[in-house]
Amino acid sequence: MFLEIITPDAKVFEGEVDAVKVPGSKGEFEVLNNHVAIVSALQKGIVRATDKQGKHTFKIDSGVIEVLKNKVVILVESASAQ
Repeated sequence: MFLEIITPDAKVFEGEVDAVKVPGSKGEFEVLNNHVAIVSALQKGIVRATDKQGKHTFKIDSGVIEVLKNKVVILVESASAQ
């Protein structure tokens, strides 16, 4: 699936990933390939993405996640690679 992490200033990450864990407003959840469509609020925390090269970790402020047809878009106020 394709992941984009976007802030108002820049696109922090884009690429193919196998899994994404995010800090949802009601608790952490994971998105895998062929996940059902969803829009959810995110709280401040850590996003973990796994791809063929390994793991990527990003510290984020609050925002939203949209999952639709194997495309994951994370819109946040700020994000930085860890």
